[in-house]
Amino acid sequence: MTTAPQDRAAEAFAAELARWRTERRLSKKQLANEMGFDPSYVSHVEGRRHRPTEDFARRAEAVLQADGEIWARYTEYEELRRGPRAGQPGTGPAVSEQWLPPGTGLVVEQETATLIYLDGVYRCTVSRGLYNAGPEPVIRYPVRIAVDRYPAEPERSNRYYREHPLTWEELAVTATFGADPAEPMRLRPIYDRDSFKEIWLLFENDQGRFPLYRGQRTTISYTYQVSEDKWGQWFQRAVRLPTRRLSVQLDFPASREPMVWGVQTSLTAESALRTPVERTPAGDRVRFVWSTEHPPMHTRYRLEWRFRSPVPGQREPDRPVAGTARASERMTSVGIVQRGDDRLRQPARSFDLPADEAHAHEVVGSLRAALDRIGELYPFGKGMGLAAPQLGLSWAAALVQPPDDEDEMVVLLNPRVVGSSSETDEQYEGCLSFFDVRGLVRRPLRLLVEHESYGGSRVITAFARGMARLVGHEIDHLEGKLYTDRMTPGTTLVPLEEYRGIGAPWRY
Repeated sequence: MTTAPQDRAAEAFAAELARWRTERRLSKKQLANEMGFDPSYVSHVEGRRHRPTEDFARRAEAVLQADGEIWARYTEYEELRRGPRAGQPGTGPAVSEQWLPPGTGLVVEQETATLIYLDGVYRCTVSRGLYNAGPEPVIRYPVRIAVDRYPAEPERSNRYYREHPLTWEELAVTATFGADPAEPMRLRPIYDRDSFKEIWLLFENDQGRFPLYRGQRTTISYTYQVSEDKWGQWFQRAVRLPTRRLSVQLDFPASREPMVWGVQTSLTAESALRTPVERTPAGDRVRFVWSTEHPPMHTRYRLEWRFRSPVPGQREPDRPVAGTARASERMTSVGIVQRGDDRLRQPARSFDLPADEAHAHEVVGSLRAALDRIGELYPFGKGMGLAAPQLGLSWAAALVQPPDDEDEMVVLLNPRVVGSSSETDEQYEGCLSFFDVRGLVRRPLRLLVEHESYGGSRVITAFARGMARLVGHEIDHLEGKLYTDRMTPGTTLVPLEEYRGIGAPWRY
């Protein structure tokens, strides 16, 4: 018995959908919720009890970020079912131009969010270029303003804001739309809570109403301010509408010596930002700029900072207390890519030295800055290391800090193991990319490692015992491996809380 081409195409669509859903680690119910469908519908489509529709295929493609594969399978199915005709989905524009989630049909063509810190006050201005691709006129736009002084300690934050609630008066929200000249927008509160507010920006004012009709564009801009004691040292943008470009700018006094890093959270993973935050001095100020193109729906981008030089006589805002947040959450907060992110499984690219010397210095500088931040969160009595892929940088560079802080940090560029001892031992190891657990790992007691200098000369260095373990761990990262790959089959990871009772310093 043969299967009709149309049926084979439907099976291919269902298989592609299931493959990408599994790849993104979503249940059928989770995917349905993100797409705006009834939970049973995804199950019916995957089981071929319902045929796929154009709307379903577009939403699945966008939510799962399937590189056009789901859409391609749908167009193949649709062309076989109805035959290719002008105006059919197979001949339409790209998914990124057409797909819209449930809602108004708004597209954010450009968002620029600027946060300026001046004289103890944070002033935020968000500008969004909007395009109405939906059938209905848009008459209002929702805005959420949230603060969290102690993000790692929710109970403490709740208590703080009950005692010091955020008020509309101090926010002093203003909003405009259009340009030359911009029109003021009327504001209508939606929610009024101690630590967050929601508000409608209405496309109207005392002069009239100005709906945004289908096919029209405009720019809205809104500004508010929050005192330093209520803000907290972070700034987050969430992608809730199809967005073509997102840019975030932080403007701080240079005298405070600010350090800035970032984290992004998607449906499937938490990791460091995939592109760097650019730092630009500007007189007595310093600006940090980060941007991205076509950010995935439902992704959150969070910039965090600290001031290394506090104002004389002013107490620096409290940092999260060790133990109040999971260890992995603290590592994520300083930009460490976490297990589950595909970048940890990709072999790093080698530098072409000395041609890439400047870039190698830049990558190593990023590693040093990250280790400084990590050292503030956690004491490392056994030494520690960090590889570039753990910052989302696909380059063959790693740093290793020996157990004795007085010893010089080891810089490894393009390293590879060229020899190892037959004698091994088994010790507990931890990894910054999944720091909530520890695992018993067997490694050689001695390694010979060939690596390069910035100038391109190659040297071979011998590492023994604890340093051999640290160096081997980091070289594994550069080869796309984790220490779990070396654990004896059947050996389980030990939760950090349990490890604290059985773990001991490495002894040789």
